[in-house]
Formats: sequence, structure tokens, C-alpha cells
Amino acid sequence: MSAPCRECWRLTATLFLFSTVCIAECLPVHNAAAHIGATKCVTGKVLKVTRTPQGTTFLNFCEDYRTCPFQVVVFRGDLKNIGDVRQLEGRVIEIHGDIKMYDGHAEIILRRPHQLHGDAAKIPPLPKDFDVERKGRYSAGKFSYPKASHQKGPKRQGPPIQTEDPTVADSSER
Repeated sequence: MSAPCRECWRLTATLFLFSTVCIAECLPVHNAAAHIGATKCVTGKVLKVTRTPQGTTFLNFCEDYRTCPFQVVVFRGDLKNIGDVRQLEGRVIEIHGDIKMYDGHAEIILRRPHQLHGDAAKIPPLPKDFDVERKGRYSAGKFSYPKASHQKGPKRQGPPIQTEDPTVADSSER
């Protein structure tokens, strides 16, 4: 082999080994709780994507989130930057970030798209009509007529008002 080919081969081998080491550093979701406070890569299959009425989105790696040892949290304000995380349901993802303990579960807060690696990093942006402020209460295709104002009829009169001054004596009474 010539010297340039050896260098190319060395560079290719180094890149391959580096990528293998990066993949090996990702923890499975069940081991994430042992690394609270550390910045790590966690990998697992997203089984459910759920959204609260307040707009917070959770990536759940178990059927029942209450018994799951790890979850990913996406706050409403971060969705515009990250993209349509609903597309991650059923996919294996790698997420990098600080592992924190919240409510008895290990979690990573997803704030930026570069925290996702691999196939998960290629999620599409949010649809143009997606509004996190609506909180899922509106549906395209439903139409409601404006509510009619309810008038109760004529306004009732109050008690009669005395227009004469009672201190002035009437001359006819004498």
C-alpha cells in the first residue's frame, strides 16, 4: 500500500472505532437511574408519546409510565425548536443530556434537536397548523354556531321615587 492509502485506511478505522465507542456509551433506559446527575446517552424504543393538557410532551419507554424507570420530557416552549416528536413513537432513539430524578423516575429534558442522535435526529418540523396553546381542545372539521344572546325580557322597574319634598307642608291639608 502507498502512504496516502495507509493514511486513508487509518482514518477510516479510527472513525469506525470512534463511532463504535459512541454507540457503546449509550445506556439502556433501565440503567439510566444509576447515573443521576451525569450527562449521558440513553437509548431505547419509544412505546408511547403522550401530551398533557398544559402542552408538556412525554416520550415513554414502557406501556405504563408509572412503572417505567426513565422518560424524556419536552416542554411546550421547546416543541418549535425540536420538531414533531410524535413521529418518534415506535422508534429506537438515542438522547444525550443530563439525567435527573423527578417524581421517582430518571429523565432527560429534551430542549434542543442536537440532543437526539441517529435516526431520531431526522424528525420533521411541527405542522404549520399545530398550536401548542390550543392544548388539543380544537378540531378541524367541527363547526359551532355563535351562541345567541339570552335576553330575559323587559327590565323591571324599581320602587317608586318620591318627587315632592316632604318638608314642605301642603296648604290644602290645613
